[in-house]
This record gives sequence, structure tokens and C-alpha cells, in this order.
Amino acid sequence: MKNMTLLVLSSLNLTAWANTLLISEAEMLASNKAPQTFSAKAFPPKDAPAIELKLPNLSEPVSSPTVIELKFEPTPPSTVKPESFKVLYGTFEIDITKRILNVAKITESGVFVQEAKLPAGKHKLLLVVEDSAGRKGARTVDFEVK
Repeated sequence: MKNMTLLVLSSLNLTAWANTLLISEAEMLASNKAPQTFSAKAFPPKDAPAIELKLPNLSEPVSSPTVIELKFEPTPPSTVKPESFKVLYGTFEIDITKRILNVAKITESGVFVQEAKLPAGKHKLLLVVEDSAGRKGARTVDFEVK
């Protein structure tokens, strides 16, 4: 009965967050207006986990809400530590991980968000995940929401 109650409460929590924007319009505008900073190009550690974007297709503007699906690809024998997953937004790299956790299912194999709500405009995400060997893999995703 305790597990059933937790399941129902978890379901209600996801429903409550379903209509919430993951990024506010003010955060998006501030990030887009900020001057681009120069940063050293770094290569991920050898055999770091890769992050593959399965959905949405970013070859054209994305509609909101949208489905987001990421696939983690660790190098065996290591595994991905789902609790290490982080999402940083925009030029200021605002940590929006908690917002994502409220609407996403995160496992060792990846991330799934049924309905990600974002304001129309240009967005930039830095996705980071660590494997059981302590190597961090990262991927930057730039996209536009119509």
C-alpha cells in the first residue's frame, strides 16, 4: 500500500509540473542578450559517456510542448550514474536540473520528458553525465522553439 501511495503521489507531482515552463521567458531573454564568453575548447576524457539526442529533431524549429529523449552511451564495463545528470541553461549556465527532474524519467540508459514546455525563442543547453569510473561526458544543444 505504501508503494502504491508513493506511485500515486509521484504521478500527481508530474501532472502538477506538466504545465510549468522549464525556462522562463525572462531567463531566455537574459541569456540570449548576454555577451558570449570565450572558453577553452576541451575534449572529454577518453571513454567518457556520450549523450545522444534522439528527440526532438533539431534540423528545424521545435514546437512546445515537445518530447525530449536522450540516450546515454557509456563505455563498458562502466555504467552511467543517473544521479549525476545535470542540465545547465544558456550563457549563464543556470542549473535547471531540478526543474527537469520534476518532469523527466532519468535512468542509466537516458532521459525521457513527455512534454517539455519552453518559451518561443533560441535556447542552449549543456548536458552533463558521469559514469561509474568518474569520467564526465557533456553535450551542448542549441535549438529554437517556434
